[in-house]
Amino acid sequence: MANVVKKHTISSELAQKMVDEAVAKARELGVSENVAILDDGGNLKAFSRMDGAPILCIEIAQNKAYTALFGVSTQDFFNFIQGDPSLLAGMPTLARVAAWGGGFPIKLDGEIVGAIGLSGAPTVQNDVDCARAALALVSDAVLVD
Repeated sequence: MANVVKKHTISSELAQKMVDEAVAKARELGVSENVAILDDGGNLKAFSRMDGAPILCIEIAQNKAYTALFGVSTQDFFNFIQGDPSLLAGMPTLARVAAWGGGFPIKLDGEIVGAIGLSGAPTVQNDVDCARAALALVSDAVLVD
């Protein structure tokens, strides 16, 4: 068994509950969102495109979640890379990297088990607020921006 690694990942049940919670918050705010939940390997686990949410933001929501698998929110990721010109120039050229708010890692007991990304609302703050509503379902998720 020394050659096998045990890991944890988000369940499809929790992923769907988180999508539903983010959509409920978006409705409360009167905005339309694309909501993506990825597992710890970057694979799509649950997704919803609300009526009226921009089609181009489907990929952005997934990319925000993928970027959050680095272990920090996408806003924190941007704040980190903006201080280093080489990172600022290079990181955004990588496929699936999105360096603006709306993506968060999903952590349980300090372990990244997935990520959430939202895109489509008029403001990044809407994306963040809807993501935070979903993350409230997870006991020790990263809630800082």
